[in-house]
Amino acid sequence: MAKTKTVYFGAGWFNEKQNKAYKEAMEALKENPTVDLENSYVPLQNQYKGIRVDEHPEYLHDIEWASATYHNDLVGIKTSDIMLGVYLPDEEDVGLGMELGYALSRGKFILLVIPDEYYGKPINLMSWGVCDNAIKMSNLKDYDFNNPRFGFYDGAVY
Repeated sequence: MAKTKTVYFGAGWFNEKQNKAYKEAMEALKENPTVDLENSYVPLQNQYKGIRVDEHPEYLHDIEWASATYHNDLVGIKTSDIMLGVYLPDEEDVGLGMELGYALSRGKFILLVIPDEYYGKPINLMSWGVCDNAIKMSNLKDYDFNNPRFGFYDGAVY
């Protein structure tokens, strides 16, 4: 299979659980033969002027940095083939919710990836409604991004 699809990698990195899921998803994507990760958009790797707020949180108060980073992320969604959201049911992320809604408005295929240990837990109705498919993290490395299909989430919504 050819690496033909790019993804917008929507994932939180603000606490230990989010960081763990972020790293697991990134490793799975590196193994996936259908993802062109080199040309995909990873927000943490594309922050304005290369200033990472996980290393320099003071920039969260810088209007120029915040505006440029936000708009670059919108460009990342627009120019990627697929919106991938690393979703933690117990860690609702308002930023990811916005990214999912924007991706929907742009007609993107939306895939939620849920860590195996959380899969089946209730997820937010709006996140559930916007996604085209929700899979376990363990299935990400083998997911065929060249042939995306609709699928139901096996858990409940709230």
